[in-house]
Amino acid sequence: MIQLVELSVNGERHDLAIEPRRTLVDVLRHDLRLTGTHVGCEHGICGACTVLVDGQPARACLLFAAQVEGADIRTVESLSEGGALNDLQQCFSEHHGLQCGFCTPGMLMLAEGYLADEPDATKEEIREVVASNLCRCTGYQTIVEAIDDCASRRRAALQDRLDRSAS
Repeated sequence: MIQLVELSVNGERHDLAIEPRRTLVDVLRHDLRLTGTHVGCEHGICGACTVLVDGQPARACLLFAAQVEGADIRTVESLSEGGALNDLQQCFSEHHGLQCGFCTPGMLMLAEGYLADEPDATKEEIREVVASNLCRCTGYQTIVEAIDDCASRRRAALQDRLDRSAS
């Protein structure tokens, strides 16, 4: 059986004819060719497939594509700004928050969603959140430092905008 599904991914609408039990990660990678979302455990444990669904981190391997019809889905490909790294990606680069890179897309999307909800997160809170995604290479310290630095930069930029608008 085939089901017609309309997905909004990275701001683009896609009309797809898929099997109802097709996972979101498979649709992203195979149908839409968005291979930045990685497939790891396929059981929702590792977090390599983390994407944002309506702004919230979600494991794409645990969702059927039909479940997220009408939702706003963002993958790691959405972070890049005109081919340049966004601030979070830049912080990961500067702090060496990646080594093999397999977990990186999931970590980036987890952090992007978390910082949107918790812009004042402490290092301890960040460490607790990123522990939900597996990384075998970095020991998490550089990932935590990268996310914390990005949060600090975003807070400073917001304060600068507020100061300018008040003057």
